Amino acid sequence: MIDLHYWTTPNGHKITLFLEEAAVPYRIVPVNIGKGEQFAPDFLRISPNNRIPAIVDHAPADGGAPISIFESGAILQYLAEKTGRFLPADVRGRIEVMQWLFWQVAGLGPMAGQNHHFAQYAPEPIPYAIERYVRETARLYGVLDRRLADREFVAGAYSIADMAIYPWVVPWGKQGQRIEDFPHVQRWLAAMAARPAVQRAYARAEEINPRPQPFDEEARRILFGGQRPSP
Repeated sequence: MIDLHYWTTPNGHKITLFLEEAAVPYRIVPVNIGKGEQFAPDFLRISPNNRIPAIVDHAPADGGAPISIFESGAILQYLAEKTGRFLPADVRGRIEVMQWLFWQVAGLGPMAGQNHHFAQYAPEPIPYAIERYVRETARLYGVLDRRLADREFVAGAYSIADMAIYPWVVPWGKQGQRIEDFPHVQRWLAAMAARPAVQRAYARAEEINPRPQPFDEEARRILFGGQRPSP
């Protein structure tokens, strides 16, 4: 059994996508980041960077004590290696997947995250920042579009690279993008959305956080100031 410490963010969705695709038994432990639950001592023991997602595997392959893992890319790699799914065993195939996984965690995720912040959550608009991150997101979409021009999925066969990238492209409209400008990405998005496991993963998000609320000032202070909730 996997305990998934989770909230309904793109990084959280990555892990439910894998667990649903691989039919791995799991239990969601909600961590409401708008309420500061990521600062709870029990959570910090498994995720010292006070970010979701994190997992605890109570049945690791070595038969030893439970293993805790934080950082979404590390979690995807761990689960793929444990199950033997969605990560090729051969050197060349593995490199194809891993370089696109790292492209997401080091590029698309941070840049799109800053895009979201300055366009939607900053207390006042900063035109330079908004333009900078909208343009960089567009550049990254262009990289992905060219990659998908001659293959069904990012690394050829469906893999953890697709699972990592997809949740960060779903909110393309909020990122100031025209999906029609990236036809291969648009086709890939539709193929991903049609997968039953993807639909189940997003249904879990609806169960956990059915009515997402706009951030109030306390939530903004917690999320963007890195501060624990007020007593």
